[in-house]
Parts: sequence; structure tokens; C-alpha cells
Amino acid sequence: MLDTLAVLVSLTALCAYLNHRFIRLPMAIGVMSLALAGSLLLLLAGGLGIGDLGTRAEALVATIDFNEVVMHGMLAALLFAGAMGVELERLRDQKLPIGLLASLGTLGATLLVGAGSYIIFSMLGLGIPFLYCLLFGALIAPTDPVAVLGILRSAGAPPSLETKITGESLFNDGVAVVVFTILLELATGEGGGLGHGLWLFVQEALGGVVFGMMLGTLGFWLIRSIDHHDVEVLLTLALVLGGYALAMRLHLSGPIAVVVAGLMIGNHGRVLAMSARTREHLDTFWAMVDEILNALLFVLIGLEVLILDLEPRYLVAVPLSIALVLLARLLSVGAPVVALRRMAGRDFTPHAVKLLTWGGLKGGISVALALALPAGPERELILVVTYGVVAFSILVQGLSIGRMVRGLLDERKLSPEPDDAASSGAQHGE
Repeated sequence: MLDTLAVLVSLTALCAYLNHRFIRLPMAIGVMSLALAGSLLLLLAGGLGIGDLGTRAEALVATIDFNEVVMHGMLAALLFAGAMGVELERLRDQKLPIGLLASLGTLGATLLVGAGSYIIFSMLGLGIPFLYCLLFGALIAPTDPVAVLGILRSAGAPPSLETKITGESLFNDGVAVVVFTILLELATGEGGGLGHGLWLFVQEALGGVVFGMMLGTLGFWLIRSIDHHDVEVLLTLALVLGGYALAMRLHLSGPIAVVVAGLMIGNHGRVLAMSARTREHLDTFWAMVDEILNALLFVLIGLEVLILDLEPRYLVAVPLSIALVLLARLLSVGAPVVALRRMAGRDFTPHAVKLLTWGGLKGGISVALALALPAGPERELILVVTYGVVAFSILVQGLSIGRMVRGLLDERKLSPEPDDAASSGAQHGE
């Protein structure tokens, strides 16, 4: 285990250095690009019979339980760090669109991708049960803003758009994991039917919110009772890891719990319970954790190509699945936006649907969930198309979203949207 960790950290550091020194892409995109390029070169060398380095690398990657590393290791810290940096006031201003995107949008994308992939796979002679197609829809629905938020800021995107993308991604992870868990139980015959699934959804999602509030309150009072930055930073780390593990033990949504706790600590704890020195140490610590874990995660994504079953029909399904996921994203985002415009009278940034669609990148959680499927041809197919969608979203959408935003800014002279901050509460009573 130590040798594997040493190799991963060293490789990540090398990719980060090469990217910063020569390529200058956003770090998440840059390290993944280099790891993926190296993996493809190793596959090519192995195919040509040149050395056995590719075989050794493949064996190394096969020893890494990607699902365990992401879902029960990195995810809690990444979500907490992300939630810590979100202003609760902005989140409140955008609570209605974020809530609809994270809930109905996620469910809508799951159904659309599930139905569409069932048709696509059947046309290619890859017919798999409809429940597995819905599982693909659930695991590919959550978005990951890490690789795109820095680009949006540098391109001058309205802050309200950043808030929507960040808020949606923080909460749709938890919703998607709950939906995926329910569907997986139904697919494997371990669930208790639809009624049980609906109860599980309520238990996991709402229970996660309540448990997260309890964690945040406990953390707030513990931090407020002392003034020692090292201990306070350690308390937040214990809150994340211990709270996430306990939530999972109680069959509550760990992702939702740590997001809620992170929002409470980041907004109330930092302001009311910490000294300026502690805030500085806390922000520095979690910023470093966020950067390091994301770099490791994206390198792992780049390396995962080494263990994929690149069967020709699977590869044909990849571009079709990419188009399907983008279409489903467009519809699942567009429906709430149109409904809010017409029924609630809310105004949105011009081209909001386009930006939310193209900026809805997929990340490591999708690959981790695909790897959680039981062994079989369904898993191999879903893993390949999931990887293809994730790679496309990061490398193509991630690298082009900045130009898209700048082009739309130049075209329409975008300004912060009317439903942002001050006008939102007065105009809509929120």
C-alpha cells in the first residue's frame, strides 16, 4: 500500500510540475491530460510488444480500489472543502434554482440517460437490463466544478452562475449517490421494492441534512470553546472523516451531511467562533487538502484507462453516449430554468442554459460509482462509456468553457443577473 501511494504521489507531483512548467493548463485538467497521455503510450507500447512497463503499470492500477479511495476517502474532504468556500448568502439567493437542479434535474438526467442508453446499447447489440441503463444515468448525472470554476472566474462569468454550478454540484453528488444505491439494490435483488426505495431516499437525503446540521453545530461549539488553531483545524478534520463514516454507518447520506456541515463551519464557524489567525490556518489547510486530493484524483482518472476493456463495440458506444449525456443535461437544466422564468418570474443570465449545460463537467465520482457495479458485461460496458464521457467533459468541455463564456460576454455584454444577491430577496421574497 505504501509503495502504491508513493508512486501515485510522485507521479502526481511530476505531472503537476510538467503542467505548471510547460503546458500551463488548469491543474486538474493538466495532470489528467498528462496521466492519460502516459497511459495511452504505455498501452501502445504494450500492443507493439515494447517492454513490460505497461503490464507493470496496469498491475499497479489494478491494485487500487478506485471506488473505495474516492467514495470512502477523498469525497468527504473534497465536498467539505468545497462547501467551506461557498457564501451562504449567495446560496440562499439561488436556493430555488440550485434545489431544482440538484434534485429534479438529477432525477430527470437519470431517466433521460437511462432511456436513451437503453436504445443505444440495444442498437449496437449490447442490450443490457433497463435497470443497469438507469444506473448509468444515475452515476453520470452528478457534476464536478473543480476543473471549470477557475476558468469561469478568469473569463469573468457572473458570480451567480458560479454559485449555481457550485451549489448544484455540492448537493447533486449526494442525491445521485442515493439514487444509485437504490437502483443498485433493485438491480441486484437486494432491495425491498419501490416503496422501500422511496423510504430509503427520504431517510438518506433528509437524514443527511439533519445529521449534517448536528455535525456543524457540534463543530461550532467545540471550536468556539477554545482558541488554538492547530486543535481547531484538527477538529474540522475529525468532523469530516468521523462524521462521514458515522453517517454511512447510520445509512444516511455522508456526502449531504458533510456539505451541510461545511456550509455551517465555513459561514458561521469561521466568522463567529474563530480568531483571524485560526481562520487563516483553516483556509490554508483546506485549500491545500482540496488541491492535493483533486490532483491525485485526476491523475487516478487518467490512469484508469489502463484497466478498461476497450472492446470495439464499447468504443462505438462512447461518442453516442457523450451526445446523449449532453442532450440529457440540456433538457434537465433547461426545464427548471424555463419553469422558473415563466412561473416564478425569475430572470437568468443570458445563455444560462448553454453555460450550465457545457459547464456541467463529470468527474471522479462517476468513475467510482461505475466501478462499484457488480462484475459482469454490464459493468465493463458502463465503465468504458462512463470513462469516455468523463474524459470528454474534462478535456473538451473544460478547455473550451472559458472561450464560450468570453464569446458570450463579448456578444451580449453580460452583467450579474437580476436574481443575484440584493434584488433576489426583494423581488421574489426569498
